[in-house]
Amino acid sequence: MATTVQSLRMVFRNQAGRNVTITLENPRDNLTAAEIEAAMDLIIARNIFTSSGGDLVAKQDIRLIDTTTNDLYEPPA
Repeated sequence: MATTVQSLRMVFRNQAGRNVTITLENPRDNLTAAEIEAAMDLIIARNIFTSSGGDLVAKQDIRLIDTTTNDLYEPPA
């Protein structure tokens, strides 16, 4: 049986210039790019998250990813 999961992947740049990814499983269906960008701006402005390379300083990328998993084998019970 196949199952599909959607993830929201937000990529930031930190003070060291490296990418930092925050992934949320099963985001709300009707999210807009503007809402996600506003949330990312808030995360940056309020320093909600930090990384080993320092604070998050810029938005780098936003992706909605659909992952389908096909279970090909079920062990006997």
